[in-house]
Amino acid sequence: MEEGTSNSPSYCCRTEDDYGVLQWDTREDCEVRQILDRIADKWSLLVIALLDRHTMRFTQLRREIDGISQRMLTTTLRQLERDGLVRRTVHPVVPPRVDYALTPLGGSLHKTIQALVDWTEEHQSEIAAARTRYDHEAREKIN
Repeated sequence: MEEGTSNSPSYCCRTEDDYGVLQWDTREDCEVRQILDRIADKWSLLVIALLDRHTMRFTQLRREIDGISQRMLTTTLRQLERDGLVRRTVHPVVPPRVDYALTPLGGSLHKTIQALVDWTEEHQSEIAAARTRYDHEAREKIN
């Protein structure tokens, strides 16, 4: 096996040092793609953003995330827990209390997400102008 190549069958990154689109693959078994699909999901982003502030209970999260169903929140939390981004703590009280918090790994991801949000806020007017131009040009092509 070539030096620097992973033994994992689902590893799909290139072995060259240069960055490129092929850093992640379109194959379903690509771990990088699977992770990106998970963390770029709108519900995951919102859960991570909320848990960065403080530990929350399921019902608090559900109230804060407009439009999420109980089933989708449960699924999202389980997937984030499985990925090591969220920690679920069950307290032995009656009735049972379950808290969710970001792990250190989840906290480091939040910093990256925050950078993306900051970029979006900084460039939103440029993007809005580009959209307006594009829509105008598209309408002109139709007419």
